[in-house]
Amino acid sequence: MQPTATVLVYSDDSNTREQVRLAAGRRPAPDVPLVEFVECATPQAVLRELDKGGIDVCVLDGEAVPMGGMGVCRQIKDEVFNCPPVLLLMGRPQDAWLATWSRADAAVTLPVDPMEFASSLASLLRQRRLVGA
Repeated sequence: MQPTATVLVYSDDSNTREQVRLAAGRRPAPDVPLVEFVECATPQAVLRELDKGGIDVCVLDGEAVPMGGMGVCRQIKDEVFNCPPVLLLMGRPQDAWLATWSRADAAVTLPVDPMEFASSLASLLRQRRLVGA
């Protein structure tokens, strides 16, 4: 197992980014690597970080302004070669169909529930590890 996984967190709201960091902790599950976070407040920063490589999972805020995480997700799924899995943060459970449209790999609702979030993130990290093996 790799020593760390890099998780990109996109939200224009620093409180949402903090919720994500606190919910994941240093290791969201015992069988996944420790996580390091790369925080982005703009869509342009997300694209720059993905261009650099090394991102294992993206967490995108569907409620972000000026471009929501659903639009960012759809764009990176179209434009980024070997796009990492995406965990989408949705404002309402009824937005699940939009998460499907955006091609997110998983979705959870805001505010972040630590148990649900950590479980979803760990699942995506496991899948990424299996694909990379």
